[in-house]
Amino acid sequence: MDVNRMTLRQKIGQLMIFGFSGKEAPVEFYKLFEEDFVGGVILFNRNIETPDAVLKLTANLQMAAKRAGQPFPLLVSIDQENGIVRRLGNGTTEFPGNMLLAAVGDQQATRAVSQATAKELRALGINANLAPVLDVNNHPDNPVIGVRSFGEKVADVIRHGTAFIKGHHDTGVITTAKHFPGHGDTDTDSHLALPTIPHDLNRLNQIELEPFRKAIVEGVDCIMISHISFPALEPDKDVPASLSYAVVTELLRKKMGFKGVIMTDCLEMNAIAETVGTVEGAVRALRAGVDTIIVSHTYSLQKKVIQRILKAVDRGELREEAIDKAVQRVWHLKSKYLSWERVPTPEKGIPQYVGGEAHRQLAWKLYERGTTLLKNNGILPLDLDPRTTILVVEVDQKRYSLVQDGEDICRLRDAVLQHHRNVKSIHIGISPSKEEMRKVLQEVESADIIIYGTVNAHLMRSQADLVNRVSRMDKPVIAVAMHNPYDLAAIPRASAFIATYEPTFAALSVAADIIFGKKKARGKLPITIPGHAERGTGL
Repeated sequence: MDVNRMTLRQKIGQLMIFGFSGKEAPVEFYKLFEEDFVGGVILFNRNIETPDAVLKLTANLQMAAKRAGQPFPLLVSIDQENGIVRRLGNGTTEFPGNMLLAAVGDQQATRAVSQATAKELRALGINANLAPVLDVNNHPDNPVIGVRSFGEKVADVIRHGTAFIKGHHDTGVITTAKHFPGHGDTDTDSHLALPTIPHDLNRLNQIELEPFRKAIVEGVDCIMISHISFPALEPDKDVPASLSYAVVTELLRKKMGFKGVIMTDCLEMNAIAETVGTVEGAVRALRAGVDTIIVSHTYSLQKKVIQRILKAVDRGELREEAIDKAVQRVWHLKSKYLSWERVPTPEKGIPQYVGGEAHRQLAWKLYERGTTLLKNNGILPLDLDPRTTILVVEVDQKRYSLVQDGEDICRLRDAVLQHHRNVKSIHIGISPSKEEMRKVLQEVESADIIIYGTVNAHLMRSQADLVNRVSRMDKPVIAVAMHNPYDLAAIPRASAFIATYEPTFAALSVAADIIFGKKKARGKLPITIPGHAERGTGL
């Protein structure tokens, strides 16, 4: 199809990536493909059931687009970063996330995980991954990146990030580097507010921009622009990178030479929604030079976005030629990776490698290589009398950041039970109340050893206070940092400290194996914990 033969509404629709609620798309969502020629979909945990159900869903979405006469299949995208940000569920493989892979320190292992991840995505009809994260996490208080990053060193992020890109390209799945120009050095979550990174251009060139520069050389397909203010790049502090012509066009497109597809992060995030607004933000993003617009949740906003862009072109606020060029870039990407003949359908079934033994073994071996022991005051490994009572304190894995999309069930107790039967457990919130703290301290009285699973205790004062109070009760406390290893700085009195980087059962099981001496810790810390552990530490 020639772009010149399309209506303006159809061209605008080809630049949209929309999401919906539920395991099946509602009727009105299917109408978007016909009425508005919408060319992309984003899936979240809320849309995911079994692999068979996911494949049926993606096939139905593609059939609707094909019936509408679209020239290429839909971009079916997902945030399958692995680790704490993953959307696929039961029946697929839980692969280690970025910081754990960095703790393994083997870029070939990262490439292997990327290949396996991409194979499972492609088998389910998902052709575009919104990964890898190329943010350099050099801010301990970062509430949204943290273990999603490959670490604090530019070289580590480049090494593992390019390996991830290669792995997806080996398998034929589209890659997206994010969150340009860099989301690592901030203490604000852009889902909630507009962060600012105040560094000068020299610093940005040396750290934040360098992984993206190398990703461009590697041939990354898409780059996602963050909703962050960069005064060194955009003089108007109220204009985030995603809406800035200086960032999108002058820097990324012209100076850095990126020729692929540039997309926004979701425009329903508060950094946009509560400032310029989602609808107006879409027009400004296109005017800045962005190619695709993500509106992840709300149907009414999705319709309003298309209508507002139509008006913007009609009023001369936005040139139709810019829309045409964006469509051509999106079509070039689709023609490289997608065809109607290669769209997976339920009739072909789910390949055995999806959630299969080979992928599970790959993941477990890397959990064993990456889990990191950072402190041991002589208590590990445990060799216990069967009558010894262990208290496991589990922090409920409710979403710490909106990007996590769903809840993990903490299974630290289950991991410990594989080694010792006399185990009690208690669940508390991520920021425990006074009543929860009282109950924990009461349970500690009758326990011999405490194994405490922390979740970002370095950012949650009441959680850290509780661990420290328990540690002063003259009983061994073994801390398992189930998210950020920075927790070590907040709970220095713990007898032992293990970083799993994520709360997956495989990671927690390896931690339990280390605690009881069944395995030796092998991981090396990919970040610095000031005053407590240097990068590369691992007992």
